Amino acid sequence: MKKLLMIIAVFWFFAGSALASGYNYVSPEKVKTWIETQKLFTIVDIQVTDEFKAHHLPNSIATYAYPVKTDGEKAQIEDAIRTSMEKDTPIVVVCPRGGGGAKRCYDYMKSKNVPEDRLLILEKGMAGWPYKDLVETGQ
Repeated sequence: MKKLLMIIAVFWFFAGSALASGYNYVSPEKVKTWIETQKLFTIVDIQVTDEFKAHHLPNSIATYAYPVKTDGEKAQIEDAIRTSMEKDTPIVVVCPRGGGGAKRCYDYMKSKNVPEDRLLILEKGMAGWPYKDLVETGQ
């Protein structure tokens, strides 16, 4: 009986942790499909300048706002917010690894009245993007 209760407790802990994250994620596979089928969506890339120039997804809006901690870095997202609000499409936030910077960008965009049901974070960021043939350089 103790073992069963322990298993249930562990399950609820991990299930609660997953729900408590409060962020919407999108897989690289799904984004690849969207790119290939020309689905309308907005990519807000927060990588720093050198990383963005080295590798980014096609049609990304470069903000260079990583790590999105200061007011200045948040201000760099404003143009992307205006652009994304003109459309009623998904918004994919891309950062180096899909972690804290992406979450801060997501939270900031949400605080600026971007509907949360449109906000997504690319799982594992650019570091986890496996489709090198769909990567652009420069800009």
